[in-house]
Amino acid sequence: MAGQLGGQPIFILREGSQRTKGREAQNNNIMAAKAVAAAVRTTLGPKGMDKMLVDSLGDIVITNDGATILKEMDIEHPAAKMIVEVAKTQDDEVGDGTTTAAVLAGEFLKNAEELLEQNVHPTVIANGYRLAASKAKEILQTLAHVVSADDRELLFKIAATAITGKGAEAHKDVFANLTVDAVLSVVNTDDGKRTVDVDDIKVEKKVGGSIESSVLIKGMVIDKERVHTNMPKKVVDAKILLLNEALEIKKTEVDAEIQIKSPDQLQLFLDQEEQMIHDMVTKVINSGANVVFVQKGIDDIAQHYLAKEGIYAARRVKKSDMEKLARATGAKILTSLKGIEDTDLGKAGLVEEKKIGDEAMTFITECHNPRSVSIILHGGTEHVVDEAERALHDALRVVGVAIEDEKLVAGGGSPEIELALRLREYASTLSGREQLAVTKFAEALEVIPRSLAENAGLDPINMIAEMRNQHELGNKTAGLNVFTGKVVDMLEEGVVEPLRVKTQAIDSATEAATMILRIDDVLSSKSGGGMPPGGMPPGGMGGGMGGMEGMD
Repeated sequence: MAGQLGGQPIFILREGSQRTKGREAQNNNIMAAKAVAAAVRTTLGPKGMDKMLVDSLGDIVITNDGATILKEMDIEHPAAKMIVEVAKTQDDEVGDGTTTAAVLAGEFLKNAEELLEQNVHPTVIANGYRLAASKAKEILQTLAHVVSADDRELLFKIAATAITGKGAEAHKDVFANLTVDAVLSVVNTDDGKRTVDVDDIKVEKKVGGSIESSVLIKGMVIDKERVHTNMPKKVVDAKILLLNEALEIKKTEVDAEIQIKSPDQLQLFLDQEEQMIHDMVTKVINSGANVVFVQKGIDDIAQHYLAKEGIYAARRVKKSDMEKLARATGAKILTSLKGIEDTDLGKAGLVEEKKIGDEAMTFITECHNPRSVSIILHGGTEHVVDEAERALHDALRVVGVAIEDEKLVAGGGSPEIELALRLREYASTLSGREQLAVTKFAEALEVIPRSLAENAGLDPINMIAEMRNQHELGNKTAGLNVFTGKVVDMLEEGVVEPLRVKTQAIDSATEAATMILRIDDVLSSKSGGGMPPGGMPPGGMGGGMGGMEGMD
């Protein structure tokens, strides 16, 4: 990019920079975003397929989860990255519907491209899309049904819908039951408003056994065993001490040199060290605790003293587990052994070591605060367990959201078809070019039922025609049963999801699409950033070095 002044070229951008502008920039961006949406589109719905992602180290991820797929794909194009953001936002906000959000964003852009070719200005399209999105959210509110936290059967159906189409689908009932039990155990009620923090539910993965043998433990499970075999396997009425400090001798901060001239001095030195550890353990014993969880190490001698006193101890407990233990037992995490108060200790009815498979784990049950539960997930191989965990995470979040919002809508593509119909009616009330954009927005929503039909090997044109027909007759919950290929009432079928899944997907997809649409100039400076001049070809880094984009 150079300006001309008195015959002398002036360079504004660094050498090797690239610039695309106008329609070319828009086309590039839309093409990249569509490609990303297409990558996850085949995973949508109960008959969706999985993706196998292999990274540069040869690690494998097999998944059906849109957010996971997009995160693991090393995406380079800046506009494509925005579609990844859409899926990530959806995952953070609701936990499910990540593929839906990404596919919608891609389809909104694809339809906008058709309008751009008719010379409709991007700002007009963006405005039309915004109008359509806010209207869509209004319409969704009218389609929503109320769900209460006491309606276990409905919550079960919500969980089952989230799990359908994931790897764990064969054991849908087991999972849905686990999910509902776990979420109901951790519901908080403040001023009549319910909240669910999924972090209160700990998922512990174990390879071995089948998915069916997964269980819910009312309490905490920690993947650690007691440090010494002489310690009791079982402690009833546990008083729990949580320590952030190591029960071993600290190494000096500065490089110190200790000169020992005779064997007696060495013995004295060792005795002194042992005495220091003994003093530490005495403080623990005097605190009245009979179970100790330490975030760092426990010295061999300390283990011996603790075992002699019949105290159960576990070491190198993860920080996140320590925080959950503090919540579950009411203990405080102490960073020093000085002045331990009675109030610093937590309580639990039972702490015991049990074997699961060939590994020993610590179970803390009958907690002081029962709003902490753990799920032990089993599976034949590591990949199966990982995918089961992703499915479970989606289900937990979705049931939590349903309890918080108390609103749900039918699934199976029925809300999208209804929205498309209503938005077409709404478009006809608008004057000006915005109505073109609203119509395209309505059309784009139908990509969801279309993809459901395509992934199930059904004829999408017939299916959508049949669904539209049903909706025009007033069956607002008519959706596609992909197993039978028939259009049926989704509420009766029990295919339901929280309202927030849909509103969030439409919101974030619309925002990303309008943002990409409004870009008409892409300036990318790729060389430089500490590289030697001329050390890289213009256009810079290839796919191998994904993380270095924003360095200069």
